[in-house]
Amino acid sequence: MDTLPVSNPQQGAAVIPDERRGAVNAGLHTIKTAMPNVYATIQDKAQVIGNEAFTLVRRGLAGQPGCFYAFEAGHVVGTPFGQTDPRMAQLAQFLVRFGCAHVCIFPMTDDEARQYGAA
Repeated sequence: MDTLPVSNPQQGAAVIPDERRGAVNAGLHTIKTAMPNVYATIQDKAQVIGNEAFTLVRRGLAGQPGCFYAFEAGHVVGTPFGQTDPRMAQLAQFLVRFGCAHVCIFPMTDDEARQYGAA
């Protein structure tokens, strides 16, 4: 993941209130040290969308819904997307049926939203 501090505006700090920076740093630490699959997924997403991936992670860790939510090995980070996101019901059904080692959720791109009828 990025190595810049939470205070760096390039990585979404402008949208992170001062009182949430500790939670963001704690979440980043958990991802980097205890969630290797989530960490790899974030890196992969950054290859596709650039630094916006890191901004979304930080916003989700700061408590903003609809940005980033992940779990792995008993650790949960980010903020759930909420009942209105069409993927949440599908995710819940999938997890009940099959379980999984990790989940990492980012917002849909505009193309994905059109593809799945959410635009």
